[in-house]
Amino acid sequence: MHVTLVNPPYPKGAHQHPPFTPLGLGYLAAVLEKNQHQVDVIDCQASNLSYEDFKLEISKRQPNMVGLTSTTLTYKSALKIIKIVKQVHPSCLTILGGCHVTFWDNKALQECPQLDLVVRKEGEITIAEVAERFEAGKGFEDILGVTYRNGEKIVRNPDRPYIEDLDSLPFPSHHLWPLENLRKYGNIIFPLMTSRGCVFWCEFCSAVRMFGRGYRMRSAKNVVDEMEYLYKTYGAENFTFYDDAFTVDQPRVEEICRELHERNMKIKWDCGTRVDMVTRDLLQKMKNAGCIAVWFGVEAGSQQVLDEMGKGFTANRTKKAFKMAQEIGLMTIASVVLGFPGETRESAMETIKFIEEINPDDVGYYIATPYPGTPMAENVKKKGWLRVTDFDKYDTATPIFELPTLSMEEVIEIRENAFHRFYLRPTYIIRMFAKGGTYGFSATKTALAHLIRAIKAKF
Repeated sequence: MHVTLVNPPYPKGAHQHPPFTPLGLGYLAAVLEKNQHQVDVIDCQASNLSYEDFKLEISKRQPNMVGLTSTTLTYKSALKIIKIVKQVHPSCLTILGGCHVTFWDNKALQECPQLDLVVRKEGEITIAEVAERFEAGKGFEDILGVTYRNGEKIVRNPDRPYIEDLDSLPFPSHHLWPLENLRKYGNIIFPLMTSRGCVFWCEFCSAVRMFGRGYRMRSAKNVVDEMEYLYKTYGAENFTFYDDAFTVDQPRVEEICRELHERNMKIKWDCGTRVDMVTRDLLQKMKNAGCIAVWFGVEAGSQQVLDEMGKGFTANRTKKAFKMAQEIGLMTIASVVLGFPGETRESAMETIKFIEEINPDDVGYYIATPYPGTPMAENVKKKGWLRVTDFDKYDTATPIFELPTLSMEEVIEIRENAFHRFYLRPTYIIRMFAKGGTYGFSATKTALAHLIRAIKAKF
């Protein structure tokens, strides 16, 4: 079987994140290669491909199957890509997976007649079975975790149980990606996923609904084996852990740190976690093992909003986590959600002032976005607040719903003001230049962009 995997482009004008190897597709590629299939990749984001560019690329290949992943933001782009695939290769099996269609499977098949099959939740075992059945000319009726088209009928098979032994998965197939296109400030940052699922149940999070309310982990040895493989194969020196909460199991993180010490690799890495899942001792061990930055889910400085989100920690706990990390010498990045249901202008300003108080090295202010599958989305729809149904706008920088306590225009204004207040402090750029490296350059570039925006706004 010849399988082409595709990462669709961002919609025009949408807020974009820097490109990394998409780990979901990387794992699927590795599993398919392990099963002796011929696999190639078209990453429209990494290669900056338009739809016409993609059509030329797919025309050069003769795939039996084309599999795409998509977020909510790239869902409509994925459907356009699927239509192009069917134009060029009418007999090709088209497959779509990812967080969005896991909760939008029936609708996706109804909205796009050219789409043949949706893979829900984890796809590694599922995609291998789909390839095997399709190659043998058989149907998909006994494959768990798929929703597919059978003539005029849409069939939704039962969910597949989660993969418990994550060590059994092969390492993602980075060799299929145009790695030079992923270089930023002279470095390629290699992403790793060391766990799936979460023990928490935040109202706005679709990831926990995708990967389950439980914490499944790779062993420390398996994680560091992958890092060493990337280090030796690609000269990788910069890593980022994609886990939603990397330090939930603190003894395992300590074991990862011990493994890194023993192998003596000259590397740097960062991770994201919760403020109530770190200790001073753990943060020190992480720093000693090469960690340079921690992304904390601050979410809000207002305790009322934190409670509405179902975060399960206090703003005081956030202060302690930042203080510990900063005293140890780690860079700190705060992720913040503005405009969550229950937000007011007063609570938003409380959050902005709180961020200035804890003084992170960088901040991401994201607008609350009601992703399919989340309680927040159900609540927003039920209350009649939803104003935007175009998924091309679901970029965390665009208001999607109107609160009775805060208008969409106010949310935009508050976010802009928050960024300007943070980045345009006289000491900020000096501080970030002093840190140097990828994060220093990135934060400095962001600060300068906001300075330009502030100047334009004045005139």
